Amino acid sequence: MSVATPALPVRAERLWAALLAATLMNLPLGSVYAFSVLLRPIEQELAIPRSALSLVFGLATVGFTVGSVGAAFLYRVAPAPILVLASALFAAGGLLMAATASGLAQLLLGYGIVFGTGGGVTYILLQQGVNMLVRRRQGLVNGYIVSLYPMGAMIATPAFHACNEAFGWRTTLAGLATVLVACGTAAALLARHGGARLVVPAASAATRPGTLGPTFFKLSTTFFLAASAGLMVLSQAREIVAAYGGAAALAVGATTGITGAIALARISGGWLVDRFAVPSVMCAAHAVALSGGLLMTLLPAPFTAVLGLGMVGLGYGFVSGATAGGIGLYWRPADYGRVAGRTYIAWCLAAVSLPVLAGYLFDTTRAYGTAVLIAAGANVAGIAMALTMPRHGWREGG
Repeated sequence: MSVATPALPVRAERLWAALLAATLMNLPLGSVYAFSVLLRPIEQELAIPRSALSLVFGLATVGFTVGSVGAAFLYRVAPAPILVLASALFAAGGLLMAATASGLAQLLLGYGIVFGTGGGVTYILLQQGVNMLVRRRQGLVNGYIVSLYPMGAMIATPAFHACNEAFGWRTTLAGLATVLVACGTAAALLARHGGARLVVPAASAATRPGTLGPTFFKLSTTFFLAASAGLMVLSQAREIVAAYGGAAALAVGATTGITGAIALARISGGWLVDRFAVPSVMCAAHAVALSGGLLMTLLPAPFTAVLGLGMVGLGYGFVSGATAGGIGLYWRPADYGRVAGRTYIAWCLAAVSLPVLAGYLFDTTRAYGTAVLIAAGANVAGIAMALTMPRHGWREGG
């Protein structure tokens, strides 16, 4: 017999405020995916090698993961609005530090550690606040939240390029810091208005934190396998299309289109787990990505490369949205941020695995064929792992 979760003393209609707060913050934080736009101007001014600059993005990924895991330990330190504002200001301070950098060390500290960690804390705080309010369509809501990062990258990419051309990369980073301060202030006010809380009140007789167990391992592994292939696409789509003979215009257009497709797939993946079992959605998503990899392998050409990369990206997006929605189905709302933060460890490991290996293989062979085959193998393993996941969550008595 399942135990019903006590209703929290918060008006349901205030969910819109928590969602708007998450939107305002996650869009500018998603600009981290547009870091490649900053590479060339920073490289030219500071004479830092491209390989060294890649460490900045890698460290930002690690910082985001550390912040995501650490956010759960801050829930009782202060009310949600104060924590949201503080973490936003912390992230903005990191950007200002990077904007005044004179060398690699300051970039690593400012952008990689401070901005990355602050962004991870802010992300989980707002996602936890939303899940404490949402009562239905948890999959769709969480799929929307995780779609905001690639959406933010789509907005930031042309904006960063234009600002770099007109004012320079330092102004770009300083401007982003200003946006974070403004959005952080607005998000804190919205969190307060929405009655967002991060923990269940003591009077609600809350249960103990849910255990992670085998379900967490299976969910994280399935997510890792999809993210390894998907992040390879996100980080190197332009170069992959070019390696398959695509023109520069096609490569740039494909990169933008794939990013948008991943954002839509994340929303769709969350929506699907509201209607179908999580393992079914994840199996189908990995199958889509696998089909893309096989298409590129069997019919190598510019057009099939774009189509295949899009399918790999869609598969990753579906799994990402299904993972976010699945956490809301397998664990109770009070546990959401804690579980999600630990799940992003898999995302961090994925970011430093196949994307890095693909770059090494390209340097060695001047082709991406082997990397695409490895990604296809990861999708096969993802299908097998997804089949072992439970079909029902705690709401269905599972």
